[in-house]
Amino acid sequence: MGNLQSPSAVSLQQDGGKLSTPGEAQGQFANSLKNAIDTLNNYQVESDKKTQALANGEIDDLHDVMITAQKASITLNTAVEMQRKAIDAYNEVMRMQV
Repeated sequence: MGNLQSPSAVSLQQDGGKLSTPGEAQGQFANSLKNAIDTLNNYQVESDKKTQALANGEIDDLHDVMITAQKASITLNTAVEMQRKAIDAYNEVMRMQV
């Protein structure tokens, strides 16, 4: 049998062979998640601005407005699916017997 260690004593290996603690990995995950949410928000805001500008007659490129709206929609749908998958994975881990 292997040697069991507490989670705080175990180091996680990242790309490039650099080791990080679980706390650092958690911080990196939080930063990645925040960046993804910020990107999603930026797409939504850009789509709203272009749609409003089109409605006000400030721009007349419907094609660009529709592409921007579709990018925002796809990004939002992807985020929702990722959220569902993360919740499903969490629920599966919680059902595991130790």
